[in-house]
Amino acid sequence: MDKRIQLVEAQYLKKDISSFRVGDTVDVQVKIVEEGKSRIQSFEGIVIARRGSGLGETLTVRKISYGEGVERVFPLHSPSIDRIIVVKKGNVKRAKLYYLEKKIGKETKVEEKLEAQDTQGAAPAPAPREGVKE
Repeated sequence: MDKRIQLVEAQYLKKDISSFRVGDTVDVQVKIVEEGKSRIQSFEGIVIARRGSGLGETLTVRKISYGEGVERVFPLHSPSIDRIIVVKKGNVKRAKLYYLEKKIGKETKVEEKLEAQDTQGAAPAPAPREGVKE
């Protein structure tokens, strides 16, 4: 990309975006202006795609609402996006989760990623016994 375009885009890029990946469950809070009043609307779901770069970067979030699948595409650096909160991390092996569109019910669940816990408080592993075959 041209350096002049990058300089112009740098002014508008958001710097306070939390790090998230495809497969994570996120809560996207969107500013909505109605009749001069503004409010924040929450949209919580699984990130099934993230594409683009710079100002054109978008994320696609999918949730099940009243038994119907709803997908919404959010421009990441839009001024209407208030913030993105990561609810839980997902453990997936794909860059795009479009296969979730065809799944129903519990099949749409994504396995949760378990973080490595601090091992200082854990009891040490027992030493192997010598001379004993296992």
